Formats: sequence, C-alpha cells, structure tokens
Amino acid sequence: MVTSLEISEYDIEELETQLAETRRELFNLRFQMATGRLDNFSRLSHVRKDVARMMTELRAREIAEAEGLAEEEIPAHLAAARLRSEDEALGRTRTTASERRAAARAEAAEAGEDEELGDDEELDDELDDEVEGEAEEADQIDAEIELQLQEELEDADDDQALARVEESDDETDDVDDDATAKRPASDPKKEA
Repeated sequence: MVTSLEISEYDIEELETQLAETRRELFNLRFQMATGRLDNFSRLSHVRKDVARMMTELRAREIAEAEGLAEEEIPAHLAAARLRSEDEALGRTRTTASERRAAARAEAAEAGEDEELGDDEELDDELDDEVEGEAEEADQIDAEIELQLQEELEDADDDQALARVEESDDETDDVDDDATAKRPASDPKKEA
C-alpha cells in the first residue's frame, strides 16, 4: 500500500507508471475474484484506494499547473513537507500498523523465538482441552434444560387436559341450566 507522502514524491512519469501497474494489479485481482481464486479480499480495496490516491495526486498537479503553481506550492505537498520536517526534527519515522507488525515478526524471527513454538503448541493443546471440557458441560446443561422442558410440557398437557374437562363440565352445567330456564313453568290452574 502506497502512502500519499510517497506518491507526492514521485515525478509525473513515475506516477503514471505506478498508476498503470496498480490498475493492472486491480484488474488481475478483479479477475481472480470473478474466477473464485482470490484469497485476500482486503487487497482489492487497498489497491483500489492506491489507484484513487494516485489519480488524486495527478489531478492536483494538473490543477496546480493550470493555476501556475509550482509543485512545491500544492497544498497537499506543503502539508507533506511540513509533516516530514516535523518528523525529522523529532527523530521519528511514520509507519503503518501493518508495517509495525511485520517489523515485530521479523525481530521475533531474528531473536530465535521460533524455537519456542513448542510452548505455543502446548498452550494450544491446553486451550483445546479447556474448550472441549466447556463443550461437554454445555451439552450436559442443554440435556438438563431439555429434560426440564419436557417435564413442564407434560405438566402443562396434564393441566390443559384437566382444564378442558372442567370446561366441558361447566358447559354441560350451563346447558342444563339453559334447558331448565327455557322449559315453561307449569301452570297450577291447568293442572287442577
């Protein structure tokens, strides 16, 4: 990945050459994605951003040329020059996180930490054992919960069946009450 500072240091020919190479790489990455062979999808966005940075730099130079500004007077170049001078004055270098990680890996390899991989493998084995134990505990808990749910469902089914019986008893009582209420009362005069 190319930074804006690096791009601003290229002359026009180098910038156009780099832009052509980066566009070719972007084409190849898109082709790999279409055929299903692309392994690192994030590379696609990085290259696309590199193309955009280069095109932005070219456009800034076109505008500066049209306005009659010298290359050093382009606002982005002024900011880059200011940052560079501050960095030099403070004795620091600007690096990205990925560059720092790569440097740390290289230092680790030089320091011989590769020999300590056995310890890492043992740690991995211990972690695997812990994960397996936790998985077994989770399976036991799931089984207990499932058993409790089945018991609750059986109890609920029994309660529902009992409630249905009680409802049907209430309905038959209501029907009996309705039937007696609709029966005409006997007239004592007619009976005599």
